[in-house]
Amino acid sequence: MYKAIIVDDEEPARELIKHYLKDFQDIELVGDYADGFAGLKAIQELKPDIVFLDIQMPKLTGFELLELLEDPPHIIFSTAYDQYAIKAFEMSAVDYLLKPYSSERFGQAIRKVQQLILSDKPGKPQVSGLVATLETNPEFLQRIAVKTRHKIEVIPVTEILYIEADDDYVTIHTGADKFLKEKTMKYMESHLDPSQFVRVHRSYIVNVNQIVRLELYQKETYNVLLKNGASIRASSSGYKDLKELLKL
Repeated sequence: MYKAIIVDDEEPARELIKHYLKDFQDIELVGDYADGFAGLKAIQELKPDIVFLDIQMPKLTGFELLELLEDPPHIIFSTAYDQYAIKAFEMSAVDYLLKPYSSERFGQAIRKVQQLILSDKPGKPQVSGLVATLETNPEFLQRIAVKTRHKIEVIPVTEILYIEADDDYVTIHTGADKFLKEKTMKYMESHLDPSQFVRVHRSYIVNVNQIVRLELYQKETYNVLLKNGASIRASSSGYKDLKELLKL
């Protein structure tokens, strides 16, 4: 028997999957969840073999949920319209269901995942491949999901003061706290709106809306002072980019 869960904020979509699963006696549905937070907790606790995962969910999207999983199961995605995501799925080993889908298409996805399970291939390489492909998505981030020791935080990018390089991670500084995220500075720079965020130094990205003033530190080097009192060193090239954006 394979254990499965459903994570989808639309009840009709969850009910349809339950109906289709009745034809697969070797799959046991152990739970269905209406938001990404509950789904993430269930995946970590129940350790399902298969997850039917929606993409667009209000609290935590399917993509954000994936980023927070350390040992992901086999994922079957569902989407109503995300054509870019479909291309990404095709480039990875993860299957998808384009809503509305038939019982035949559902069966194809099930059989594909069953074959992967029987071949003893873990889900992580497939999910990692999908996440890596999605990193080429040119759309700018509106929020960032991070996992702390006790909970999941979803940070609107408008609340970010600056981002700091931290080895293979970045530290995201907000007005109230700071959060560690397993992403590169290059990723953050390319996925944040360049009209709002500027990489002023190889180790710092600054939210221009949080800048109070610029102060000369030494020749061709400036300090960027933020509303919370933080002082960020800007390189000569970073200061040049900042001047262009602020039209100084």
